[in-house]
Amino acid sequence: MENITLKVTGMSCEHCVKAVNNALSGIAGVASAAVSLKEGTASFKHDPAIAPLETIKAAIRDTGFDIAN
Repeated sequence: MENITLKVTGMSCEHCVKAVNNALSGIAGVASAAVSLKEGTASFKHDPAIAPLETIKAAIRDTGFDIAN
């Protein structure tokens, strides 16, 4: 398992946080997720063999948000 924190841009309310959290929680291989509106981050623990980082980033983008570099 790997712990990752990504900077998520575009979140402006708790609905945004819930959308990103639900997207992460729905991915097989993601063991836990915590999304912070204040920090603008999504932190999660995942198994890269089951849930590659690019799959996770795509799920966040599919909710309408972007990943900052």
